[in-house]
Amino acid sequence: MPHLPSVEAMMARDEASRRLGIELVDQGEGRAVTRMTVREDMVNGHAMAHGGLIFTLADTAFACACNSFGPVTVAASADIVFVAPARAGDVLEAEAVLRTRFGRAGLYDVTVRRGGGGIIAEFRGRSHQLGPVS
Repeated sequence: MPHLPSVEAMMARDEASRRLGIELVDQGEGRAVTRMTVREDMVNGHAMAHGGLIFTLADTAFACACNSFGPVTVAASADIVFVAPARAGDVLEAEAVLRTRFGRAGLYDVTVRRGGGGIIAEFRGRSHQLGPVS
């Protein structure tokens, strides 16, 4: 895994992701993969992984990918389409990929998959770079 100090520093301070068990498993410029195991305390009343937690996993991958270029970059907007349910015990991976950057903005797609490869959700995020344009 490449050494990206801006992403590593951001993740070191991300208490929310740490408490949810989200880990960064791969990264590169404009891309990132995060992983989380769905725990019993992460399921809703239908015994499915809570959608907000799936969104959080995808959002963390998105944050890592868009901060891989160095300057502090935040979400300007994001949406998600849930494709299939996840259950307690499932290991989910979110793979974020840059589609395009323009000015201070970027567009990223994130696919959330169950360990076996089945797609759980598709997320699209638009980023906004706070620092100078590089």
